[in-house]
Amino acid sequence: MKKVGILGGTFNPPHIGHLIIANEVRHACDLDEVRLIPTSSPPHKEASVGVTGQQRLEMVTCATADIEGIKASSFEVDRGGVSYTYDTIVGLVAAEPETKFYFIIGGDMIDTLHTWYRIEELVEMVTFIGVGRPGSESKSNYPVTMIEIPEIDLSSTLIRQRFQEGGTVALLIPSTVESYIREAGLYGSK
Repeated sequence: MKKVGILGGTFNPPHIGHLIIANEVRHACDLDEVRLIPTSSPPHKEASVGVTGQQRLEMVTCATADIEGIKASSFEVDRGGVSYTYDTIVGLVAAEPETKFYFIIGGDMIDTLHTWYRIEELVEMVTFIGVGRPGSESKSNYPVTMIEIPEIDLSSTLIRQRFQEGGTVALLIPSTVESYIREAGLYGSK
């Protein structure tokens, strides 16, 4: 049975923290691959004005292009609408019944699992893999397998601010993502 990790998010933009999480979990859990799935329309936060789901997908594609076992997935962007994890997993399980899915979440998401849409059913369909995040308790009454990884206090918000202020993003995002952002003029980049 194929073992696939899912790392969802807005990826607005994707940064090295996302890639480290995907790579560390892939190896720690002996997964065949990890898919980064940008949300079409996130239920809990706003995507940045002026940045489309397709552009976020293209940035994830740039970020993962040369990393073995880590791939971009257009699953939620293609489906459109609000992206609930439950709906995504139902769709993935139906499309790939011979695959076991592992859903990767940060500590901040672990703390809020009790609020997730159809969480009782979701925990029956996937194995949750948790990674620590600075400032999070990473505790839940739901089953979450914790993986120790290097914690990096980096956010997409910081990256967007750097672009807006004309600061450096070197080593914080892949150079291919930086090039894409600058060519598309995203986040007020110059």
